[in-house]
This record gives sequence, C-alpha cells and structure tokens, in this order.
Amino acid sequence: MNVVTALEEVRERFVAVMESAAARKDGDPRPWRERTVRTRPLSTGEAMGHPGREDFPLLRGPEVLIETVFEGFAGQAFSLQSGSFEGCLEEVICRPLQSDFDRAVLASTMNAVLCRLGLIGNTVHCRDDGPARCGRSLERWAADQTERPIGLVGLQPALLEALIRAVGREALMVSDLQCAGEERQGVRIRDGLYPSEIFEQCPLVLITGSTLVNGTIDELLRLARGHDRRAVFYGTTIASAAHLMGWERWCISST
Repeated sequence: MNVVTALEEVRERFVAVMESAAARKDGDPRPWRERTVRTRPLSTGEAMGHPGREDFPLLRGPEVLIETVFEGFAGQAFSLQSGSFEGCLEEVICRPLQSDFDRAVLASTMNAVLCRLGLIGNTVHCRDDGPARCGRSLERWAADQTERPIGLVGLQPALLEALIRAVGREALMVSDLQCAGEERQGVRIRDGLYPSEIFEQCPLVLITGSTLVNGTIDELLRLARGHDRRAVFYGTTIASAAHLMGWERWCISST
C-alpha cells in the first residue's frame, strides 16, 4: 500500500483550492493550471538584507532561499539545492517530489498562489532587523507558554537566544541536521536525524518549516502524534501547508 506523505496531501488540498478558485471569474481568461510561475534562488542580500549578524544558516550555507512569483505575489521556501524554474501551475503540481529543489518549487509556488488568493500572508522571509524583532517576539511568546521543556527542531540562532532568555538553557532541547554535536550558546545541539528524545521530553516543540522541503516532516509529525505533543512550525516555507493542514504556525516578522 502506498503511503501518502504530508507534502503529497498538502498538494492534493492545494489543487482542490486552486480548482475552487478556477470557478470564480477574475478577469483572466486563462485556466489556472495554464498560468505561469517563475522560480529562482535569491542572493543572501535579497533574502535577508543586513540582519546585523553572520551566523544564520542562510548566510553560512548550504541553505538557499528559493522564491516563486505568481501574478505579482511572492512565496518562498528554504532548500539545500539551488535552481531556477519557469512554467505553468500544471507543471508544478505534476512535478515529481524527488529532490529538495522539487519540493521547494512546490512549497514556494503554493505560498505565492495562496497569497495571491488572499488566503495567507507572511510568505516572504524577514530582512534587516526582522530576525531580531522575531527573536524578541518569540521571547515574549515562549515566556507565556506553560509547557516545559521546549524543543527546537532546526537551529535558528536568534530564536535559540530568545528561547534561552525566555525559559533558560535547562528547559530547552535543540536538534539540527547540519550542526549536530556542536554547542551553541551553552546548549548542546542534538542530531536532527534522531529527534525522538526531544518529543519524548518536550510537550511543546518548535519545528522549522524547512522540514517540509528536506523530507523529515513526516517522521516529526509521527513523533508529535505518538507522544501527544504540541508542534508549532516556524518560518515562511510552511505557510501554505500550515494553512491547508490546520497546523499551528509562528512567523511574526515575515511579510
């Protein structure tokens, strides 16, 4: 029996929304499936501007921010693979989801289209002082939550610092695929390939939306359900997926 992945289910729901939108007249005679999207990688300057620090994964590599534009509306997604694409929506929804770039094209396109339809916002990554503002907001948000300890899946330095200020190092567990085994701000980074310990111990887990693209989201969702944990996704990558699936999302400084 074929198992439908989370991203495949998101795609099915996206197609249903797109078909519903096609029934409404918007002045463009072209069918929605034939309308064009353009996808390209952004430079670090385009993606983040001048955030005032150099330790963000996007600035250090190997991540790249992929942007898709659809009828003047932009959607973005993080990916470990760069590339460009131009084609119709039909090509996007029929594209095999075999690589990071394939999944990033779909995720960023869904973000752009749902933004165009007015169903979601916050699909463009924050720039300049945005990450710092995001960190301050997360600090206040985390301090108001009652669950302890808090897990962080996907290392984002500004968010890590905010969580330390909010709950302390002793009430925080962090995992990451790229920085496993390192110590950051006095916190040991666990291996993102083996996240079960975080879900066993943390009733609240913040998860990077990039997991939708890197192929790890299905296992994380399984662990969250299995341990009855509250999963909160952060970032722009997962904007449309969170809307379509009803997942909780936190992304306050994006536009």
